[in-house]
Amino acid sequence: AKREVPVLSGLDAYRDFASHYDVHGWDWFATMYGPRLFAELEARGVRGGSALDAGCGTGTLALALADRGFRTTGLDLSHALLDVARRKDAAGRVRWVQGDVTAFDLTREGAAQELVAAAGDAFGGRLDIVVNNAGYTLDAPVHKLSDDDFQAMLDIHTIVPFRVLRAAAPLLREPAKAERAEGREVFRKVVNVASLAAYGNAGQANYSAAKSGVIGLTKTLAREWGAYKVNVNAVAFGVIDTRLTAAKTGATKIAIGEREIQVGIPEQAKAAMSAMIAIGRPGTAKEAAGGIAFLCSPWSDYVTGQVLNVSGGIAFGMGA
Repeated sequence: AKREVPVLSGLDAYRDFASHYDVHGWDWFATMYGPRLFAELEARGVRGGSALDAGCGTGTLALALADRGFRTTGLDLSHALLDVARRKDAAGRVRWVQGDVTAFDLTREGAAQELVAAAGDAFGGRLDIVVNNAGYTLDAPVHKLSDDDFQAMLDIHTIVPFRVLRAAAPLLREPAKAERAEGREVFRKVVNVASLAAYGNAGQANYSAAKSGVIGLTKTLAREWGAYKVNVNAVAFGVIDTRLTAAKTGATKIAIGEREIQVGIPEQAKAAMSAMIAIGRPGTAKEAAGGIAFLCSPWSDYVTGQVLNVSGGIAFGMGA
């Protein structure tokens, strides 16, 4: 029998999607699930269900899901990136949807509870995996950093994961009590997306502080929830080729509410960082997906409270 794997991904557009688009089957995948998980899932009979790639960008993961028999919807906030995805999908195997970031602001008080409630309703009160990966950057040296920009990074990268997990606690913890009485172990998964910037990165005091906070949250919840067979881990990425690490130009901007944010890295700085990577280049989104996929898989059942560096061996941050 096919095993259902419902997943909640902490992304701004989730509730708008769930409310307005017809996706059935609920073999859910969060953004950044990679091919390394598919073989394990297929071995367990999970194939041919429905998949959501929330934050699909140019569609690499969504198309990989479609290749493996999933009825796939790719969701992103960017018209331009979805246009690229549609061109790659000449056969029309994926349903491409643009979300509206203003429809659901995760930093709004009460939003996390609404998000988890919507997921619980959709999944029949069941939740197995939570991936907190919503975020962006607002870079500046400390002497030019405003209070608002510092707080904004804490809000999205630390406060939002805390609120999502607090709201999700009953769905993640309570089933373990019945399972324990039945003599069964069922592991559930939390993956918080951190960054090597947590260990110090010039120009990112706000982002570094926020990502350090989510690492502390991860380790604390691993202690609190271990008895309930909830694995709580984090991934810390180095330089991964995404919108946030593209060469900074006038086109590398994202909309956060009514504000337009400049993202990206100066070309010269990106080249210097690439030279520091042992493997010799930035990682791809597919390679980054492998770390999250592992921490969401049965292979990580005895791993908790850890930070998995997915960095290609870059020397980054300040040593202890």
